[in-house]
Amino acid sequence: MLKKASKAKTNQVSGTRVTIVASRYNARYVNSMLRAAKTELAKAKVAVEVVRVPGAFEIPAVASALARRLAKPVDAILCLGVILRGETTHAENIGQAVTGALSQLQVEHSLPVIHEVLLLENVQQAKERCLDARNNRGIEAARTAVEMTRVMRRVGV
Repeated sequence: MLKKASKAKTNQVSGTRVTIVASRYNARYVNSMLRAAKTELAKAKVAVEVVRVPGAFEIPAVASALARRLAKPVDAILCLGVILRGETTHAENIGQAVTGALSQLQVEHSLPVIHEVLLLENVQQAKERCLDARNNRGIEAARTAVEMTRVMRRVGV
């Protein structure tokens, strides 16, 4: 069952910098999540940088470069993409590779890497999770980025 995006408050987090890495593939869905995430982060007065990549598979390489970047460090990296399952195992392979790389990256760098690269069964699931304002996963990803920034500051990172 699809859960509504959480209603957690997105309070202001002064000085917070979030970079969104968003796929251009399946643009209709990703762009909707991107707009929603940017709107939610703006409410929290978070500085946002957006980096676009060709597809979901390219997201971890850019996220890794951002995590290592010293000139313009970030407090969180928010990753947005949509992978639609087809007739082969390609989508599942991409989804697993992205998930593994992003989880390894956040542990190695003690940096919140918000994973909203969705592996979906069909277009209907994409519409429900990306185009529906009540369930848009971009909103939830932005709220998670803000909350994780708070948590990391509280634990001294």
